[in-house]
Parts: sequence; structure tokens; C-alpha cells
Amino acid sequence: MKIALILPGGVDRSGAERVIPVFLWLIERLAQRHEVHVFATRQEADAGSWKLNGAEVHNAGTARGSSFRLLAKFGAVHRQRPFDVVHAFFGWCGPVAAFAGWRFGVPVVFHAAGGEFVALRDIDYGMRTSLPGRLGLLVTLAGVRRVTVASRFMQHLATSQSVRAEYVPLGVAIDQWPMREPCPRDPSHPIRLLHVGDLRPVKDQTLLITAAGQLHDAGISFELDIVGLDTMNGVIQRTPNARRIESVTRWHGTLGRGALRALMDRADLLVVTSRHEAGPVVALEAAIAGVPSVGTAVGYVQDWSPDAAVAVPVGDAQALTGAIAGLAADEPRRLQIAHEAQRRARDIDADYTAATFERIYTELQRHG
Repeated sequence: MKIALILPGGVDRSGAERVIPVFLWLIERLAQRHEVHVFATRQEADAGSWKLNGAEVHNAGTARGSSFRLLAKFGAVHRQRPFDVVHAFFGWCGPVAAFAGWRFGVPVVFHAAGGEFVALRDIDYGMRTSLPGRLGLLVTLAGVRRVTVASRFMQHLATSQSVRAEYVPLGVAIDQWPMREPCPRDPSHPIRLLHVGDLRPVKDQTLLITAAGQLHDAGISFELDIVGLDTMNGVIQRTPNARRIESVTRWHGTLGRGALRALMDRADLLVVTSRHEAGPVVALEAAIAGVPSVGTAVGYVQDWSPDAAVAVPVGDAQALTGAIAGLAADEPRRLQIAHEAQRRARDIDADYTAATFERIYTELQRHG
């Protein structure tokens, strides 16, 4: 098959900087068996093309008219030999893919990978918060043949909007992110907490810091590592709660994959505090590394609770504090959850993801 993937980015020519690993894992697997072209809407400022993981990447550039440049490049590559399927990821790639599919007569798959079905107006998050976003989603849904989502949680959100979506997790490449047996922790040592996510309102690190402050007040010994790009210019770090726990908190900023894995290998719990997540992949990565997740009832945390994760209500710092404290005091349960999470993450790895998408592509080809 000849496959077109339309992505916002995450496919830098370096293969290491400014990349989204699940995209690279999927591209690599599809390119082993198919001709794959990736159309990136804003990977680099200037338009250009390069090879990556066996695929050809075509970057539209960020200057005005990027959608037109992307569609023009799509048409040129399509005329060389027609595409069999177009697969778009994330909200605003959807309308572009829908138009390309209509213009060139190619079936389109859309993977809703973010805030497509939510409207968190107080933080201006989600496609449904604005009229352009709602219209963009309508155009996407009208022009695609299949919709996929990464979690049952996201599938439920789609159903609430009368959208039929198929569950296709974006799994971890175990050959590149190896499995590690869950390790018992020494209860005489501080419990090591890890949070991974850009510092921005939807990730709700304010909740994280509030809960950590409550742990501190309760006399529970912990260390907290926070990884992610700070988009809020140090606002959270300057809060009174953050200053109270600064001696046990490390703000790492963005990290390479090796450094992130080293932190994950020493962690006891991954803490997710988001107000919305479509996945998140970091919970799968943590599970493969033998680390269980505790956090807000979104994405895989909601899907897997209570047997393979511990979920608490969104925004509830007291419940989050209690859940962390409970696992800190119950090592057999923490390990039981870690083992079950690892089993589930292994069953939906990157090979499973690629094979499932290939099945969908084949079904579209068979049924016209």
C-alpha cells in the first residue's frame, strides 16, 4: 500500500530532537511493508523534505498558506502513484486530510489524539471551545471513513458526541523502550514520584504541587521529579506550595529519551494530574518500565483503574494525596498494580498498533 500520514510534527529530520516517539515507532513499522509518506504541517519553519525511518517526510512550513502547500505536495506525490489511504493524527490535521481525501478520492482515517471531543473553556482547551474548532471537527468527521482513539476513556467521549470511534492504542516499541520487571521498594526510603508532561493548564501541575504539599504536611517522605517544557515561565515553581517542597522537588525541563528512562527506572509511581488525556503514552512507557500510575481519571488511568492503575476525580488534591499515600504504605498492592499494568501495556505495544492500523487500511481497500 501507499500510505499518507498527516501529522502536526514530531518527525524532525534528526530523529531525536523534537520528535514524538509513538509516531516514529509507527512510521518505522509501516515503512517496513509499505510506501509511507508523512506530511507535517509545522515541523520546521521552511518547507522541505527528508527521509526518516524508511519514510519520506514532507514539511509544509509555518508561513501563511501552509495548508495549500501541503495539499499541493500531496497532489504531486499522489499523481506519481495514487495513495491507498490517508491517516491524520490530531485535531487540525483532520480537515486537511478530509479535503485531500475528497479532492483525490482517497479514503481517510482520523485518529483523535487530543482535545477533539472536549471543551474546557476556563483554560481554552479543546476543539469544542470555539466555533472554528467545532466547524473543523464537523468537516473532519464528514470527510473521514474511520475514526480511531487511543483509550476507552476517549472512546466514551467520542460516543457522547455521537461519533463512532475504534479503540487503537498508540503502543510502546519494546525493542526501543525495553521491559523491566517491577522492583520492590524499600519502605524506609522516600517514595519516588515522577511526573512527565509540559507545564501547562491542561496538565494541571498545580494539582500535583498541592497534593505533594499535603503529603509533606502529613509527614510522608517522598521525592518528586518533574519532567516537561515549562510553557508558563516559572509560574508554578514560584507558588507557595512549590516553595514549601522545593527541597524534595527537581524540575528537569525537557529531557532526552535516555535521561527520561533513567528517571523512570528509579521511580516508584508515575503521577498523572491532567484534566484531559487521550492516552497518555507516558503511562504505557511507565508500565513497560515496571512503574504503576496513579492520577486523575483520564485516559489509561481511568481505563485501568483499579487493577492496573489508581484513578481519582479530576482536580481532587485530597483524593490524589490519599491514593499516593495508600500505595506508599501498601507495597504488595503497588507491585500487583505494576505487574498488571505491564501486562496490559505489553499486549498493546507498537507492533499491535501498526498491525491494527494495517487491518483498518486493508478493510478500507476491500470495501471501497
